[in-house]
Amino acid sequence: MLSNLSFIGSSFRSGYLMPSVLLITSVVLVGISIYLTINRVIKPTIRRLPAIDAIDEAVGRCAELGKPLHYCPGIGAISHQDSIPGLAIGAYVARKCAELGVRFIFTFMNATIQPIAMDMIQEAYTLVGKADEFRADDVIWLSPRQFAFATGLVGLLSRERPGASLLLGNYAAESLICTEAGFRAGAIQIAGCTNSYQIPYFATTCDYVLISEELQTAGVYISKIPEQVGTIQGQDYIRLLILLLMIVGSIVYSLGIKSLDAFLKM
Repeated sequence: MLSNLSFIGSSFRSGYLMPSVLLITSVVLVGISIYLTINRVIKPTIRRLPAIDAIDEAVGRCAELGKPLHYCPGIGAISHQDSIPGLAIGAYVARKCAELGVRFIFTFMNATIQPIAMDMIQEAYTLVGKADEFRADDVIWLSPRQFAFATGLVGLLSRERPGASLLLGNYAAESLICTEAGFRAGAIQIAGCTNSYQIPYFATTCDYVLISEELQTAGVYISKIPEQVGTIQGQDYIRLLILLLMIVGSIVYSLGIKSLDAFLKM
């Protein structure tokens, strides 16, 4: 059997066989997980995070204080991986604000966000029967330039002094500028992104933080779209597979058996 594997391995460029096998296996696992979730064969559950619980608290705080709520999906385009969950959570927050009569201020940097955000927020108000309370002027494009956007956001937060500021999406070097302004305005802050370099800044200035892929999970938790829930479950299966390979590989290698190591390097 090893000779057959060696023949297959020789047909691939050195070091490319196992990555190809793992890629195909990952796609298959995710596909199966999505299929089983859609057909209700399995019912994956996503652990609720404190930052998600705090969203309702933030909206309620704004209602009690009579202050607006600020929401920003960051600097990314509509196609960015962080913008998608950022908008999904934003739709949920907009609906909660509409229910409680809280003014919802939505800011962004990339112009591709605007049409989606406008429809999303308007739909949220319509769903709760308050379409006439939707204010298009509160969907604000601050600037297409990173630090001009950050400066504009600082000015807006200092003027409006919202009861809560939610920054969930794609953030980079402007993150601390934005959250420091929210802190000075006295807002409860919930922030999150997948850019690990910005997480420490969020942690020091915000009340709650979604760390890295927790942002993706939060978006799926709120949207509850079966395809997305199945994808999260499939990713967990991939992690378990990789962990199993690491454990078995370590044990086998420590026993002096090098064949598995050679196979994994194909």
